[in-house]
This record gives sequence, structure tokens and C-alpha cells, in this order.
Amino acid sequence: MNTHNRHSDSSSWVLGAATVTTGLAAGSFFVFSCAVMPALARSGDRTYVEVMRNINDVIQNPAFFAIFVGALVLTAVAAWQQRRVPGVRIWVYAALGAYTLAFLLTSGVNVPLNNGLAQTADPANARAAFEGPWVVWNDVRAALCTVSLAFLVRACLARRGSAKPSEYVAPAAGASAMR
Repeated sequence: MNTHNRHSDSSSWVLGAATVTTGLAAGSFFVFSCAVMPALARSGDRTYVEVMRNINDVIQNPAFFAIFVGALVLTAVAAWQQRRVPGVRIWVYAALGAYTLAFLLTSGVNVPLNNGLAQTADPANARAAFEGPWVVWNDVRAALCTVSLAFLVRACLARRGSAKPSEYVAPAAGASAMR
């Protein structure tokens, strides 16, 4: 295999990994939007605050950080690798922009709200200051991550369509029979 094909394999892997990690990040924020927060909204103030504090503690783990930061880093690397592929790079750049906004929103809004929730003694006051803004901004970051994911999927499809015949690897024999 020549150097060009090794680079091509590497850039395919990075683009694929960026897509997967972005999908996992989008999914985690989406689950909060459609299940966790609506369920917690049914709880009393003390339960709401206690559960959110617990979630905020346990979500700070290597697996989540690897996905959350990894999506940003892998998408940035994919953007650099695809910089000379016109039909692909625009989608990766758009994905990087959307995910960067979600990342900054998380760091600049949701995390400070989490910290404020942890420091407020009265559950009713803590919830009142936290719930509305956190839910709205979580919905925004979930949407941004989902848009980023869609852009990365589009980039993968564009990249596959732009592959030169020497770069394309045909599916294994019998793969079409599985369709």
C-alpha cells in the first residue's frame, strides 16, 4: 500500500470516529431532552436537585469526557485531513462549527449552571435558578450535536462518492446477498 492509501485509510478512520463520537454526544444530550429532564420535572424540589447533583457528579468520568472532548478533537483532525477534498470538507467544517458551538455552550452555560446547583442550599431556590435555563440550553446543544452528526454523515457519504477507483474497497463477497 502506498502512502496516499495509508493517509486515505487514516482519514476515513478519523472521519468515522468523529461521526461515532459526535453521535454518542448527541445521543446523551438528546436523552436528557426527551427522557431525563421530563421525568425529573415530575419530582419534588429536593428529589430533583439531589438527582441532578448525582448526575452531575457521575457524568464526570473518563468515558463521557473521551466522547465529549474526543468528538471535538476528531472532528477538528478530520477537518484538517479533508481540507483538500472540496465535496467533503464543507460538511466537516460545518460539523466542526456546530459541535464547537455545543462544546462552548456546555462549558459556558450548562457547567456553570451545574456548579450553581451544587452550591445552592435551598432545593426550591436551586431548582428555580437551574431548571428552565438548563433545559433550554441542553435542548440547543442536543440540536447542535445532532446537526453536527448529520453533517458528518453527509461528509462520509460525500467522501465515499468522491473516492477514486484505486481507493475504493469493494464489499466482501456475499455482502450484497445480505441486503
